Amino acid sequence: MLLLWLYGVMVVGAVSRSAVQISTEFDKAPLAYSLSAVAGLVYGFITYSLVRGGETARRAALVCCAAELVGVLTVGTWTLAEPSAFPDATVWSDYGIGYLFIPVLLPLSAMYWLRKARTADRSA
Repeated sequence: MLLLWLYGVMVVGAVSRSAVQISTEFDKAPLAYSLSAVAGLVYGFITYSLVRGGETARRAALVCCAAELVGVLTVGTWTLAEPSAFPDATVWSDYGIGYLFIPVLLPLSAMYWLRKARTADRSA
């Protein structure tokens, strides 16, 4: 339940942040704001998959969590290596420092939980 709640909070945070930034100052940092919007969509899909349940949704959530982790690590490294490419922060900048590193910890936690839940379902 905590995992679902955290993903829900991240959906609201990423989508609302990117919507405001895209609608008011897109020309300032289009890459950063677009990446924040993508993060919000990924969080939304994962949240939906976790709510829906079932084996297909669990697998889809697992794939999206892996993609989310790759995104966080890529963007996090990119923002540290080339800060000038990001005149404003994204949700995943510096591995999610603006969100208390939740963007890097959340997919790891979700993948662990999804794998553990699968093992528990098989043994039952």
